[in-house]
Amino acid sequence: MTLSPIYLQKLEEVKQEGRQEGRQEGRRESLYSVVEKLLQFKFGSLDDELNQIIQPLSALGEEEFIPLIQQLSRSELLNRFS
Repeated sequence: MTLSPIYLQKLEEVKQEGRQEGRQEGRRESLYSVVEKLLQFKFGSLDDELNQIIQPLSALGEEEFIPLIQQLSRSELLNRFS
């Protein structure tokens, strides 16, 4: 049985979309990990409050969250992202 060219084209498009989504998910996980490590480095251990702001911080992107973590105090970060 031979597959039609249209079916093969659609199959390739779906594969490409899956790869792109996988890369995006990997990047999100990587940014989450970076934020987590930066907060641990600055504040020592992470408690529930700090863990809750990791996701919103990592959603900003590196250019934004790195300076914020460097410059803001714990209470400022919690107030801004809680």
